[in-house]
Amino acid sequence: MTLNLVVTVALTFLGLLFVTFIIGRVVPIDPVLAIVGDRAPEHVVERVRIELGLDLPLYEQFAIYVWDVLQGDLGESVLTANPVLEDIKRVFPATLELATVATLFGVLLGVPMGVLAAVNQGRWPDQVIRVVGLLGYSIPVFWLGLMGLLLFYATLDLVPGPGRLNFIYDDMVDPVTGVLLIDSAMAGEWDIFWNAASHLVLPSVILGYFSLAYISRMTRSFMLEQLSQEYITTARVKGVKEWRVIWVHALGNVWVPLVTVIALSYANLLEGSVLTEIVFAWPGLGFYLTQSLLNADMNAVLGATMVVGAVFIGINLLSDLLYKLLDPRAR
Repeated sequence: MTLNLVVTVALTFLGLLFVTFIIGRVVPIDPVLAIVGDRAPEHVVERVRIELGLDLPLYEQFAIYVWDVLQGDLGESVLTANPVLEDIKRVFPATLELATVATLFGVLLGVPMGVLAAVNQGRWPDQVIRVVGLLGYSIPVFWLGLMGLLLFYATLDLVPGPGRLNFIYDDMVDPVTGVLLIDSAMAGEWDIFWNAASHLVLPSVILGYFSLAYISRMTRSFMLEQLSQEYITTARVKGVKEWRVIWVHALGNVWVPLVTVIALSYANLLEGSVLTEIVFAWPGLGFYLTQSLLNADMNAVLGATMVVGAVFIGINLLSDLLYKLLDPRAR
């Protein structure tokens, strides 16, 4: 089983590399011209093309690409003139922080809402929660983010503006982990900690709303299935208190498949926070990817895309392992 798992992960990662390689070859952007400019002499263009190995057959280019990636070489960013991997190490913690807080928001509210909807199936609490979930699927995140800034920042002044920190706190904390809440707490800079937390509230709630909609819907579905099982009827007949039947027996069995749902939601937020980061000027991976794409920086675009795919694979693998750990029947 372990060998099969390793082979599956390796083949999936190889497929990811193949997809990113093909994307880099079919997009209507010449990586050579992105480096030297469209006014460079022909001999300079040809020399750079040879240096990049773009004159080689595609299978050789792919082999070189795979070898470089395995060595941690994602190329150099045209926009920042830094190695792409270094740029990703710098911006990814911001996305990780935002997606993690958003997922916590989605889980802490989405699971109880799903349970409440299932227990009150067909009644008004169920209808309200289903409408809230439907809106979460329907409203564009960029519109919700703009409306949130307009109301809570520009009008009510309840939250700070875009960005991760007020500019007066920039570069005042050493980036040990890159996650501002952790780094500021470790340094004992509580003013910076609370300022970072206040900047995180609105974008994480906006992003977490979509996680809440997905998790509450799936929790409701799982709970309805469990509440119709015979062991629930038996527990009620034996006189077990209703809250224990719902929150211990039924929800206890729901957590097993729900782990996979939460993991997928977390992965989706990590890769799907692009619009949220743009609206809130959040200096994360999505913002970096967008700026790189607008500037035809294909090394950065492909590197960021590959990292997102690798994270998705890793989270799915972790969810499978947790599923087997929580449910002995899946071992």
